[in-house]
Amino acid sequence: MTLSTQIITIPLFPLGSTLFPKGVMELQIFEVRYLNMIKDCVKTESPFGIVTLNSGGEVRSPVEDVLFSQVGTLANIDHFDPVQANLYFIRCSGGARFKVISTEKLSNGQWQAEVNILLEDQLTPIPDELKVTSSALSKIIDSMKLQGVLESQMPFQKPYLLDDCGWVANRWAELLPLNPGQKEHLLGVENPRLRLDLILDLLDEMKITIK
Repeated sequence: MTLSTQIITIPLFPLGSTLFPKGVMELQIFEVRYLNMIKDCVKTESPFGIVTLNSGGEVRSPVEDVLFSQVGTLANIDHFDPVQANLYFIRCSGGARFKVISTEKLSNGQWQAEVNILLEDQLTPIPDELKVTSSALSKIIDSMKLQGVLESQMPFQKPYLLDDCGWVANRWAELLPLNPGQKEHLLGVENPRLRLDLILDLLDEMKITIK
C-alpha cells in the first residue's frame, strides 16, 4: 500500500460497519465519550476516523477486548443534529483513507490514533469487462429515485462517478453483505481497478444477478 507523507492524530470511532471514501454514513451518538468527540469535531470543523470492528462491541464494555482494523476512513460531519443533550444525529461523508501507526486508549475509553493519510484513488475508467457493475449500480440508483427516495436520504452522494472504478467498487463494497475482514481488505486495496475486479468476483460468488 502506497503511503503519503501526511501524518496526523485523530479520534477513532470503531464501528461494525465500514465507511469508504465518498461514501455516506448516518450515526446516532449517545455514549458520553463519543458525544464529547463529536462536539469537539463540530467545534473545530475537523474529521474523526472510522475503523471497522473485527471483534468486540460498539458500546463500551469494561471487560470486553476490542480489536479493529488498521485501515480506516476520515469521516467529515456534513449534518449535525443535537436532538438531546445525550443524543446526536449526524451524517458523515467519507474522506481520505488512512493507515493506523499507533493507538492510545484515553481515560474516558475513547481511542485516538496517529495515522498516515493514504493517497486518493486516481480516476480510473471502467474497462468493458467490468461495466456490468456500473450499469447495475446505475439501475439501483434509478430504482431508489423511482421509489421516491429523496436526495438527502440516498446512501450515495453526488456526483455519481459511474464511469470510475474506485467509486463504483466502493459503493458496491458498502452495499454487499460482507464480513469485516472482507471490507477491511477492499478498503486497503490500492489499485481501484483491482478493487472492482474483486467486487465482480464477490458478486459472482454470491450469485447476485447484475445484468
